[in-house]
Amino acid sequence: MKKGGPLNVLVITYWDRADPLVVNYTLPYLRIMQRVLPDASKIHLVTLDKSLKRSRAEVDVDGFVHHAFPYRAFGPAGVWMLLSLTWSLVRLVRRCRIDVVHAWCTPAGMVGYLVSMLTGKPLVLDSFEPHAEAMVENGTWTRGSIAFRTLFLFEKLQARRAAAVIAAVEGMREYGKVKYGHWIERFFVKPACVDLERFDPGSVPRGAARKELGLEDHVVAVYAGKFGGIYLDREVFELFRTARGHWGASFHVLLLTGHTREELEPWMKEASLPPEMFTVRWARPEEVPRLLGVADWALTPVKPVPTKRYCTPIKDGEYWAMGLPVMITSGISDDSGIISRDGVGSVIATLDPAGYQRAVEEMAALLESQPEKVLCAKVRSVAVKYRNFALAEEVYRQVYGEELAALAAWKAGASGGGMKDP
Repeated sequence: MKKGGPLNVLVITYWDRADPLVVNYTLPYLRIMQRVLPDASKIHLVTLDKSLKRSRAEVDVDGFVHHAFPYRAFGPAGVWMLLSLTWSLVRLVRRCRIDVVHAWCTPAGMVGYLVSMLTGKPLVLDSFEPHAEAMVENGTWTRGSIAFRTLFLFEKLQARRAAAVIAAVEGMREYGKVKYGHWIERFFVKPACVDLERFDPGSVPRGAARKELGLEDHVVAVYAGKFGGIYLDREVFELFRTARGHWGASFHVLLLTGHTREELEPWMKEASLPPEMFTVRWARPEEVPRLLGVADWALTPVKPVPTKRYCTPIKDGEYWAMGLPVMITSGISDDSGIISRDGVGSVIATLDPAGYQRAVEEMAALLESQPEKVLCAKVRSVAVKYRNFALAEEVYRQVYGEELAALAAWKAGASGGGMKDP
């Protein structure tokens, strides 16, 4: 680890270069890291791309050195992918004189841990949250499966090895103590921030967009995301049935999703909802702010399982920045509490008709309680307070700008990860 001077940082993700989690979530933070790193530092970005058959490297337009590797799902091919990827990254660390391994989320952290162990480089964990237990809670894995046991083991190892851990909520520190048996010493909180200039209701021609979609006289709810996995599916359409019962035929739903209408129509039919009540669109990242501007309120239907207390939905910051009140399930990150405490939406307390009815009535009362522009400004102020990129910049400044000496000291005692157990 260098003491002063430029740093070479290897950022490992488990996502495709075109994935919104890279485009909208990772790259903005890397630009912030560029600002706080010493002059002449270089960031190398690793992505796992499903369309690739062999690895490739290129200089990205943002000035990052992009290393793309082929992705394989968990299984024999996935194990081989992890082994070959780890070996390739170990060689990359030596060839490019990497100083710090910076892994995004725990699946990538598994690779980062191995590379850090094999090279002796400090490991920084970013967006650190429970992934193994979340996969069990949402029904994707079983607790006895090899996939769960492997990732959970590596989550423990990551937490113990890391020179610094960046999580979305403060509660992740206690989770690490209870679940991983380890108190994380150098711990930072960075919520899922949003570009307040890009997501700005003042720059979106709301009236024109609503007219384009024929929704001038409608109450419009928007949901940007997937169904299934960590998100609810048929329950969402039961909620929309309740909303239609309240607002009648004037209620409309805009779904910005990768699902096709054909995939969603069985749930519409099951909930006895007319297909014409829905506009289903896949939106490019640059289109999202304009389309969000069409809506009156937004939905975050994350499954209310225990581990979601430690994760922060990216979409909430985007909704808030656009001035949209949010309806959310209970116990999601700090967001459910913020929405309830600050009066900027409604919380679905129970996934049943009574819970849906109460949430819809609370949302309707909020929309009617004050002028649209006043409510929009109030909601946007929440994004400014809780999702401002200035919060992330301060975290990265501490990790890479003001505390480089701590990272250097970590290397001297890397066997303990620079951390202490309670």
